[in-house]
Amino acid sequence: MLVLLGLALGAPGAGAFLVHVASWCPLAANGSALAFDFTILFNKNPLVCYDPPGRRFVPCDRGLLAQVAAAVATGLNNGSAWTQRAEARRRLCRDLTPRVWAAAALRRTPPHARIVPSRPAAAGGPVLLTCHVWGFYPPEVTVLWLHNGDVVGPGDTPPPPISAIPSGDWTYQTQVTLTVTPRPGDTFTCSVQHVSLAQPLLEDWGPGLSPGLTLKVAMATVVMALGLGFFSVGVYRYRTRPPASGYTPLPGNNYPAGSI
Repeated sequence: MLVLLGLALGAPGAGAFLVHVASWCPLAANGSALAFDFTILFNKNPLVCYDPPGRRFVPCDRGLLAQVAAAVATGLNNGSAWTQRAEARRRLCRDLTPRVWAAAALRRTPPHARIVPSRPAAAGGPVLLTCHVWGFYPPEVTVLWLHNGDVVGPGDTPPPPISAIPSGDWTYQTQVTLTVTPRPGDTFTCSVQHVSLAQPLLEDWGPGLSPGLTLKVAMATVVMALGLGFFSVGVYRYRTRPPASGYTPLPGNNYPAGSI
């Protein structure tokens, strides 16, 4: 029947055309199939539709191809091959959907996080912190900023919803920014809350030590290293010096008796 449709529509002057079959089943929140659709389309427009309760094909084009759609539906209903094909896809939708739903929609993929600072042109100026969060599923995620352990912003209001975008690999990504003027010793934390995590994912960033404090720490490190070096040399020389005159070796001593 589809071959006859192609010949009829491919007559001189008909132009290029495309006929294909599409089937799908919308799902409920628990993964069960809500309905089933099996359609024959012409140039992406529905031509003949399958009626699951009646187990028959009906024309679904009410325009210029209404008569062609009726003829095709009648031809498909005269045999059982296309009805069996539609019913096979209907059973596949019913039986396969729960397994696909469990492996895809119900999976839990934990996120990754990283803070990227945008350094100011002048020292001591504000810094733009961007917390990149990626690789998570499902897309619902909450991202909070902490400053020295305290939530940045009002603590008595829920955080705004985060807009996550698909990454193209069945996971999602998002980013949240914060402009700060850090001081030495500050710690800014990106806290990510997701259903796949038993506890929030924490990513820390700090401005590091001030130049003066960095110099002091470096000098203290050098002094400590020198002190340890002198101490090690002193212990070595003390342990390797020969015994004093008149020393009587004890059993097990390396110095033979009478050698001093």
